[in-house]
Amino acid sequence: MKNRLIQALLVLMAVTSCQSPKKEVVKKPNILFIMTDDHAYQTLSAYDDRFINTPNLDRLADDGITFTNSFVANSICGPSRAVMLTGKHSHANGFATNSGVFNGQQQTFPKLLQKDGYQTAIIGKWHLGGTPTGFDYWNILPGQGSYYNPDFIDMGEKVQHQGYVTDLITDFSMDWMDKRDKDKPFCLLVHHKAVHRVWMPDTAHLDEFKDKSYPLPETFYDDYKGRQAAAEQHLSIRSDDMDVVYDLKMADKEDEIKTRYGGWYRTGALARLDEQQRARWDEHYDPIIEDFKKAELEGNDLYEWKYQRYMRDYLACVRSLDNNVGRLIDYMEKEGLMDNTLIVYTSDQGFYMGEHGWFDKRFIYEESLRTPLLMHLPKGYERNGKVAEMVQNIDYAPTFLELTGNDVPADMHGRSLVPLFKNESKGKWRDAIYYHYYEFPNEHMVKRHFGIRTKRYKLVHFYYDISKWELYDLQEDPNEMNNLYDNPEYADKIDELKGGLKTLMEQYKDERALKILSGELVVTE
Repeated sequence: MKNRLIQALLVLMAVTSCQSPKKEVVKKPNILFIMTDDHAYQTLSAYDDRFINTPNLDRLADDGITFTNSFVANSICGPSRAVMLTGKHSHANGFATNSGVFNGQQQTFPKLLQKDGYQTAIIGKWHLGGTPTGFDYWNILPGQGSYYNPDFIDMGEKVQHQGYVTDLITDFSMDWMDKRDKDKPFCLLVHHKAVHRVWMPDTAHLDEFKDKSYPLPETFYDDYKGRQAAAEQHLSIRSDDMDVVYDLKMADKEDEIKTRYGGWYRTGALARLDEQQRARWDEHYDPIIEDFKKAELEGNDLYEWKYQRYMRDYLACVRSLDNNVGRLIDYMEKEGLMDNTLIVYTSDQGFYMGEHGWFDKRFIYEESLRTPLLMHLPKGYERNGKVAEMVQNIDYAPTFLELTGNDVPADMHGRSLVPLFKNESKGKWRDAIYYHYYEFPNEHMVKRHFGIRTKRYKLVHFYYDISKWELYDLQEDPNEMNNLYDNPEYADKIDELKGGLKTLMEQYKDERALKILSGELVVTE
């Protein structure tokens, strides 16, 4: 008996010694990148709670980090997306305006993640022309897309879906995560249409803000003194740039309200509503239209009425965004994905909520240059709260690559934010950002310009049909009302900033801009 027991033990030991020790599988972090369109940081309560409470977005902020100095490189939809994908400024990635087709053959971070075994997908707004590359799955809106009953192009097949676009993009995103290979890490880009013009709220939220009134921005009646480019724009609430039918839904059934873009709204966005949606729509807007016609508003009364209508529709669209971000967070929690996922919330650029009397974006001025940026970090990165370092959307691609253990290509312009996640960048971060906007002439007529923003100052050069410089002291003049460029007291500061601007252009190899800066090139086309 004793001998048999010894023999059994010897056999067990031999078997055990032949087995290799079990290797622990190191899971690479997932990336859930949520990007909205034209979401002003002023309308996200983690940044500013004057207008709306956004509890689900605040969940990301409370649980993670809030970048308080987050900026874009070119404040317009398509180019901003190209910057995000490539980690390069517009002159280097080749997509500087909303026209043309993005060169999908070039290096992008989704392609590099694919090579590393990641499943990649993009769902929602693409707005770069052509077919997405670098994605195992794509389901995109054609062009700007529609708020109601939108068309999607699902891997090349165009399909119309019933419902509200923000809900549908979220539905499709969760469905893709359900069906993915759960043994592989993933990178999912969720690109919302909202809050893009023409700000059509979900019928469920039409009434939420109808009785709210908002204080006028202190710069609403800006006279643009000393700022020619600001004076010559076409993005004013105080003119027919903001169309009362197209933008503000005053499509009366008698067709008595005639506007420049009204027909586009009647035959386009409004015509997509089904019978039930249209009944609810009319129930909300018909009394507003009736009151508007009776009031016969003019001058400042009309401008201020337009501002209130704009705010109410815009914020109702934000409500749907916030709710759907909450749905995605709930899904991630339910699936046990929070600890191993970087969740990013941002917008392709900022937006004017009546500041300087404007809507839209494009300018280097703060409201369009700044963008919200919230991040929930994977377990192991414990930084929490506000991050004040200056970051830019050229930084997203390098961040995703370093976080996933991939090399960051040397030709990317951005810097990985991972050191900020670890709180390891004190005294070693950038002290200025470079900006360049190209799309002129177009309907909004914002001049072409480039500039440098430091922690305190902003120097801008407008070119093409004008040649004007502007300088702002952001500490003393945060609303950017006082152009100091011709003030001799700032001559040394201007020289210093021009030197910094040149250095950034050289760093990013923007050769054409360098020639404009030096006067060697006068742009006429």
